[in-house]
Amino acid sequence: MGIIEGSGLVYEYRKYGEDGEIAAVTRAVDGVSLDVKRGDFVAILGHNGSGKSTLAKHINAILTPDEGTLYVDGMDTSEEKNLWNVRQSAGMVFQNPDNQIIGTVVEEDVGFGPENMGISTEEIWERVEESLKCVGMWAYRKKSPNKLSGGQKQRVAIAGVVAMHPKCIVLDEPTAMLDPTGRKEVIRTVRALNQVEDVTVLLITHYMEEVIYADKVLVMDEGKVVMQGTPREIFSQVEQLQKYRLDVPQVTLLAHELKKAGLPVPDGVLTVDELVEELCRCK
Repeated sequence: MGIIEGSGLVYEYRKYGEDGEIAAVTRAVDGVSLDVKRGDFVAILGHNGSGKSTLAKHINAILTPDEGTLYVDGMDTSEEKNLWNVRQSAGMVFQNPDNQIIGTVVEEDVGFGPENMGISTEEIWERVEESLKCVGMWAYRKKSPNKLSGGQKQRVAIAGVVAMHPKCIVLDEPTAMLDPTGRKEVIRTVRALNQVEDVTVLLITHYMEEVIYADKVLVMDEGKVVMQGTPREIFSQVEQLQKYRLDVPQVTLLAHELKKAGLPVPDGVLTVDELVEELCRCK
């Protein structure tokens, strides 16, 4: 069984009028099915309003489906008795780290989650050290989070989730508020968690360059999954992605334009090194 299994998920936002009656209904997730295996790195793409953040909130049971089922680590998210365990299995990292950091010192903030889980003091400090080292922030353990850069804060927020030892981490546009350096730091951290610690990762992002390391990519539009495949399979379909108002990595677009101009370059080039290699072959 996969760590996340969803079938026919539907979720609607309802807007109520002053009379208390439903004035409008927006279907944000529309018949989505998911199958994420342990240790997978899955990227979810989609234009604003495509339903990707609403889907992410289901995995942490912040929202529960109106129709269909979602199982996280074998637990039905719509059953209230599973809520606590689902949230321990699937940690969530949001776009703005300031919404997630509550401690006045980095190490206290990271220890907050395990403390709430009733873990012994000795083990809490072990987990704090382990998770801060894991995200490369151990040297900052005595600092105030307010003195950190955006990328550093986001890494502390990730450490806070890692300290709870989840099997899966859902990152909802974790680099949206960061500069390019901060983005690289966070993505490097996420990749290390996935490859070294074998944590299952679901990454929602607008930045196509962050997607090339994923095992699987889902593209959402109007609440539905409209494309899925490996990064190479997805980015081979430049025109199709543009139809859904999505970009591709710059190097992929350059390769696509060179191919249209008559050079024998394959579809789905993902890195600069790959493109250089292909161009060298064209001599």
